[in-house]
Amino acid sequence: MTFASSPRATELIVHGASRVLEVAFDDGARFRIPFELMRVYSPSAEVQGHGPGQAVLQTGKRDVEIVALEPVGHYAVQPTFSDGHRSGIYTWAYLYHLGSRQKELWAEYERRLAEAGVDRDAPMPEPAASSGNNGCR
Repeated sequence: MTFASSPRATELIVHGASRVLEVAFDDGARFRIPFELMRVYSPSAEVQGHGPGQAVLQTGKRDVEIVALEPVGHYAVQPTFSDGHRSGIYTWAYLYHLGSRQKELWAEYERRLAEAGVDRDAPMPEPAASSGNNGCR
C-alpha cells in the first residue's frame, strides 16, 4: 500500500470501558482495535527494535488503557497508554493494518508468547537501569 493510496481516518472514538479504539476510514472500513493489540504492536523502536529480529515481546498489557490521544499532523495519532508508553506514532496506514489484520496479529502474538513460555498477563521483566525506556514497562 503506497502512501498516496492509503485510507485516511475520518473518525476516532476511544471506548474506555471496552478498551478499544474505533477508527473509521474514508474507504468505508471501520475497525475496533483493542488497546492491548495497539500496545503490544506499538510502532515505537522500544517495542519494534531498531532492526529485524529486535522486537521486544510485550506482556502484561491486557488491562492497558489509552489515557490521552494526540494528533500528529494530518497523518497519525500518538496515544499515551496507562503503563506510561507514549513513543509510538500510529499512522492511518498502520491503524488500518492493525484493524484489518487483527486475527493474524493476535495469532502471531499468541505464538510468540508460547515460544517464550509466558502468557499475556505475565509481568514485563524489569528493564536494565540504562535502558532509556522512558518509564515504559
